[in-house]
Amino acid sequence: MIKKGIILAGGNGTRMSPLTKAVNKQLLPIYDKPLIFYSLSILMLSKIKEVLIIVNKVQLEQYKKIIPDGNNLGMKISYKEQEKPNGLPEAFIIGETFIKKDNVALILGDNFLLLECKNLKSGAKVVLHKANKPELYGVAQLKNNKISIIKEKPKKFISDKAITGLYFFDNNVVKLSKKLKKSKRNELEITDLLKIYKKQNKLRFKELGRGAVWLDTGSIEDFYNASSFVSTIENRQGIKIACLEEISLNNNWISKKELNQSIKFYGNCKYSNYLKTFL
Repeated sequence: MIKKGIILAGGNGTRMSPLTKAVNKQLLPIYDKPLIFYSLSILMLSKIKEVLIIVNKVQLEQYKKIIPDGNNLGMKISYKEQEKPNGLPEAFIIGETFIKKDNVALILGDNFLLLECKNLKSGAKVVLHKANKPELYGVAQLKNNKISIIKEKPKKFISDKAITGLYFFDNNVVKLSKKLKKSKRNELEITDLLKIYKKQNKLRFKELGRGAVWLDTGSIEDFYNASSFVSTIENRQGIKIACLEEISLNNNWISKKELNQSIKFYGNCKYSNYLKTFL
C-alpha cells in the first residue's frame, strides 16, 4: 500500500514564458484553481495523507500561501527545495528522508489527470495513455501484455502509448535512483529508472481508457484546453474538479469546522460558495 506521495513542482516552465518568469507554472490557474490542486487531488483520492512538494529555490513561500502544512486538509504536507532541475529521479534522492521505508507515488505538478491512482505492493507501475504525438513523451511498447520497450521521445515511431506523469515505486527507488548516471541532457532520466525495474521483471502498467483524462499542460495551448475542459464539466454538472476540501471531507479527514475555516481563508468567491454547500 502506498502511504506517501511526492509532487515534483520544480522546473522553469520556459515554454510558457513570460508568464513563468514571475509565477511558477504549477501556481498558474486551470480555470479557477492553481494547477497543483489537480496533482494533489489525485494523491488525496487514493487516501495518501503524507505529501512532499518539491519546489524551485526561492519559490517556497508562494506555495505556502495557498497550501501551507496540510492541517486544513487533515494531511501532513512538507516542502523541499530543488537547487536546479536534474531529472525526475532526483525527486527520490531529495525525498529520501521523507520516503524512509515506505513505497511512494510520484506525480508531476504539471500533469492534469482524472483518475484514482492504485496501490502497489512491490516493483514499479506506470500509467499509459494514447498520444497523438508520442514523439513528445516517453513511450512504452507493449507485447504480450507487458512493456517490451521504453524510449524517451523517440524520433521514429515505436508506440503511441505515452507514459504519463504519474508513477508508483516500491522503497528500492531511492537506492536505484542514486545509482543512475546522467544522460546526454545532463539529467537523471526516469526512463532509465523504469528500465531497471523492467529488467528485474518488476515493471507493471495501467492503461487509461476512454473514461479517464490526461492532459499535459506544458504549453499555453495545453493550459487553455485544460481550463476549457474543467470549465465545461463544472458548469454543466455543478461539481468541482480537484476541490481539495471536498475530498478531505469525503475521506473523513476534516470536519465541517475545518471546512468553515477554509471558506473564511478563501474569502468571497465561487470556490467558497461551493464549499458552503457542504455545511
